[in-house]
Amino acid sequence: MFELLTIVVFVWLLIKTIGLAFKLTWGMAKIVASILLVLALPLLIVCLLFVGGAILIIPVAMIGIAAGIMKSCIKA
Repeated sequence: MFELLTIVVFVWLLIKTIGLAFKLTWGMAKIVASILLVLALPLLIVCLLFVGGAILIIPVAMIGIAAGIMKSCIKA
């Protein structure tokens, strides 16, 4: 059940992050957020295949950080 919840949160954050990425202009925040997204997706797959459970928080946190960076740039 916990894995299902974290996957739902991950997908929700991914959709939000992609939506915010379209609103940003090219800049350092977009580059950093893109790198975090690129690193988080393979990490999520590895976690799903080998570990499962609480370690799924790492890619979800990376997506959340990327979304936070992008959202803070939009308000500025």
